[in-house]
Amino acid sequence: MKKDVQHELSIIFKLLGSERRLAILALLREKPCSVSEIVDQLSMEQSAVSHQLQMLREAQVVTVEKVGRSVYYQLNDSHILTLLNNAEHHVDHVLRQMSHAEAVAEEQAEAKKNHQ
Repeated sequence: MKKDVQHELSIIFKLLGSERRLAILALLREKPCSVSEIVDQLSMEQSAVSHQLQMLREAQVVTVEKVGRSVYYQLNDSHILTLLNNAEHHVDHVLRQMSHAEAVAEEQAEAKKNHQ
């Protein structure tokens, strides 16, 4: 992997490391939103939402579209959506594996207890 690609990936993954930014991106995954819509949906302060959106915009994760006097934020492109979807699928997969492993461990512990 080229160094410049590594650098840009590290920036993207650092941005995705924030639950606040992930919550914002989850909303934008559904539809473009204004700052006030994000504030209302996530019960965050307007200044915090604006700050998070600025960071996402600087990394070209989101873009801005002006409609009349309103400003709407949206995911920059389908690559961001794919990245988010793949990350979510990975986490779902890991959680299912963990749940299965826990269920097997519980069954084994119960069987061991019953055989004593």
